[in-house]
Amino acid sequence: MRGGLAGLIGIGAALAACGPVSVEQAERYCLERARGTLHPRGTVEVGGSTAGPVARVELDVSSDFLAGRDPSAVYQSCIIRKTGQAPRQPLYSIPGWRG
Repeated sequence: MRGGLAGLIGIGAALAACGPVSVEQAERYCLERARGTLHPRGTVEVGGSTAGPVARVELDVSSDFLAGRDPSAVYQSCIIRKTGQAPRQPLYSIPGWRG
């Protein structure tokens, strides 16, 4: 019986962790997601070693970019989905937003 109760408490704690986040946390996360709609992001590293030349490329292309979604709509729907609330400010009024 004790193991069952501990299991239920663990499941309850795990489900609580999946709940809504603060609007501030959601805005930070969703701002990055909106940036992903603008263009692919990535890095290129080139160098050399005793074994010869070394090159590495990483490319991140979001499904929002591929679908041509509007950054503002992605931002707003992301925040609503994560918090159940509307954003505190529109995407285009955020300082530093380059859209």
